[in-house]
This record gives sequence, C-alpha cells and structure tokens, in this order.
Amino acid sequence: MTRVYFVRHAQPEHDWEEDRTRPLTEEGKKDSAIVLEFLKDKKIDAFYCSPYKRSIDTIAEAADFFTKEIITDERLREREKGPDGNNHGMFQKRWADHDYHEEGGESIAMVQKRNIEALNEILSDNTDKDIVIGTHGTALSTILNFYDSNFGCEDFLQIIELDFEGDKLIAKQEHCYIEKEFKGKQRADIKREYSILGIVK
Repeated sequence: MTRVYFVRHAQPEHDWEEDRTRPLTEEGKKDSAIVLEFLKDKKIDAFYCSPYKRSIDTIAEAADFFTKEIITDERLREREKGPDGNNHGMFQKRWADHDYHEEGGESIAMVQKRNIEALNEILSDNTDKDIVIGTHGTALSTILNFYDSNFGCEDFLQIIELDFEGDKLIAKQEHCYIEKEFKGKQRADIKREYSILGIVK
C-alpha cells in the first residue's frame, strides 16, 4: 500500500502580489510546525511539492527532519487565475461547471487533469512507500473530487486521508484542520480561510 499525506500550505501573505513567491505569514510559519509534529513519528520516504514558495515552506521543516529533498512538480501548482478569477462568485461558478474558466484562467477540469497526471506518476514511482505532497486548496480539492465526485466547493476545506493500492483508492479518513480568518484584500468576499495541514493517502 502507498500512503500519501497531502499538505495544503499554511496561511500566506495574501497581499503579496507575486503568486509564486508569496511567503507564509508569521502565523503560517508557526502553524507549519504542526506538519512536522503530525509526521515525525511516521516513516516518510519522499517529499513532493508545488513549486510555489508557500507550499514548499509549509513542508520544509518536515523534509529537513527526515533529511529528504523536496521534489517540485509544476503540475502540482495552484490554479492559474485570470484578472477577475479570485472571488467567491467565480469560485462557485467553476465548481458548478468544471469546464468553465475566466479569460486567462484554468478550469477545475484543467487543474484536475494535470494534478491527477502528477499523482499517478508519483504513485507509480513510490509503490508501497509513504510520501508527502505539498499542495494548494484548489489543486487538492480537484484530486479529492476525482475519487469522489460528490466532493465539491462546499467540502473544499476539509482534510482527508487516502490509501492507494497502485493507483486505486482503497481507504479514506478525515483528519484535523486549522481554521484561520482570511486576512487579505484580494478575496474580501470570502469570510474564512482554512489551512490544511496534514492529509492524504
């Protein structure tokens, strides 16, 4: 059995303009220590991650603890957004129609396709191992939706643990999450932000 712990990044600096280099807040840095606390008594064989700084920084302390290199994969990145793609109305519209996307942005189906391709390759390369994947909320939610079509935008902020035999999902379990107040100007209509810190097989 292959076990994958998906870790959604901790709280980022939402007012930081450049998405790829957006750092964690001081609170997010503290919360990332929970990732290590959750993982340190487990046997972790490899760390994979989105190339975005906030995702890397969330799992970096755990990777150091296990003396493992973080392998980045562009396919695990956050959804590409258009100029007006980061508001709650658009969020709901994309989840209602997985093929819908704003100009210059990606649809849920597009994000899901590249994330599942990456996950299947990682599973193939890590048979019977325990691995960590650092990811983003939308990216992770599309993976969960692939295995459970009932998983949608209302479930977007849960933590789930999944077990695989090959590329077949065999078990699912819910884990804890950390609830955070959203602190940023870009999505003022979204009332809450959740940092997912420990997931998925």
